Amino acid sequence: MSELIEQDISCPYCGESIEVVIEVLDESQEYIEDCQVCCRPITFNIDTAFDGSTSVSVHSENETY
Repeated sequence: MSELIEQDISCPYCGESIEVVIEVLDESQEYIEDCQVCCRPITFNIDTAFDGSTSVSVHSENETY
């Protein structure tokens, strides 16, 4: 079952704080969405733990993690 959450993130390129809506699925996911301010591609990593908690991390297209 999926759920929508609102999350404030900072763009790894321009540093602006933007609010995004994220669809949380039962498994972890990665996707790319453009920054609403500078239009550069932000990579989102959404991890869902066994207890149902969700963590969101973002990085630029060129960063390794």
